[in-house]
Amino acid sequence: MKILVVLTYYRPHTSGLTIYAERLARAMAQRGHQVTILTSQYLKELPREEVMDGIRVVRAPVLLRINKGVIMPTFGFLATRLVLENDVIHLHLPQFDAAGLAIRGRLFRKPTVVTYHCDLLLPKGFINWLVNQAVHLMNRITGIFTHRIVAYTRDYAEHSPFISKFTSKLEVINPPVIISNVQPEEVKQFKVQFNGERRIPVIGMAARFATEKGVEVLLNAAPEIIKRYPRAVFWFAGPYENIIGEEKYYERLKPRIELLQNNGQWKFLGLLSPRSMAAFYPNLDVLVIPSLNSTESFGLVQIEAMMSGVPSIASDLPGVRQPVLRHKMGRVIPIGDSGALAQAVTELIAEKKEYGSTPKALRELYAPDTIAQEYEQLFERIKTEIK
Repeated sequence: MKILVVLTYYRPHTSGLTIYAERLARAMAQRGHQVTILTSQYLKELPREEVMDGIRVVRAPVLLRINKGVIMPTFGFLATRLVLENDVIHLHLPQFDAAGLAIRGRLFRKPTVVTYHCDLLLPKGFINWLVNQAVHLMNRITGIFTHRIVAYTRDYAEHSPFISKFTSKLEVINPPVIISNVQPEEVKQFKVQFNGERRIPVIGMAARFATEKGVEVLLNAAPEIIKRYPRAVFWFAGPYENIIGEEKYYERLKPRIELLQNNGQWKFLGLLSPRSMAAFYPNLDVLVIPSLNSTESFGLVQIEAMMSGVPSIASDLPGVRQPVLRHKMGRVIPIGDSGALAQAVTELIAEKKEYGSTPKALRELYAPDTIAQEYEQLFERIKTEIK
């Protein structure tokens, strides 16, 4: 099967959406499919076309950027050519250009599937309001023409203003999650590198430094956590400087973070490799996901932590709360409630509950190959329907 995957940002950009797309694309390629990624050349130094892990990556040049969106004059030409070359189309929303691909899918009778990762909520302002309206319109056109819409959870789908309009097309498929197998010595070395002072407990957050991730909720909870655990340390794994569209957010929180850094209680670990992430999780006492809105729909890092036997504390958002509720590993707290976050952290640390039997089952449930098979079956069903 020749599969065309379309999304605005792909590697080396890092986000939950790009990680999902990369894992699934690799799994499809390993199962013998020919996979092509159509994406943006969001950095000029990136090649227009290359092969990554057996996957063809085609990048459309970017003329200008509006917030996190991009304008690509040659995108339509590339999209038409690649739709004709491939058997099926897999779109990842949010994505302004998806509507054109969905229409092409119908015109050329190519099974078209949308995976809806999250809602798009831009900051207040007239320009952002216009962008939001345009994206909502394009999403609706995409929903009309696509054959199926995939969501991570029914919980999120039922609360999504977009997916709830197309429930007849809904398919629920778990996201692909994988974590490297690391040796105990690697976990120990990671601890020595980042926690040589032997601070405890270790509270982790793994994300881009972005407004919707709720970093300030953790910062507001920090004094209460430190009062209970004076030697606590907060680890932030992920990119945190010069994040597109998030520069002002980082600068606003930077003074408070620096105060914690000066006391040795906040550490930016930066963007970690998959192997380093696998050594990161076992060194945590708890992972926190204090997300603030529906731009977060699940939180793949929660499953990664749980695969390492580490519980999660998640905001009570549709979809985001599901890993904790499904797998009984952690706490769900009210959105933006720093007091509840501090209390949940102290409770989980005090409990020291063992989750020894869960990781193996989770690895099987979320294995990329398992998820790839579900997408294969979905594409085949659509092929039969449109014959």
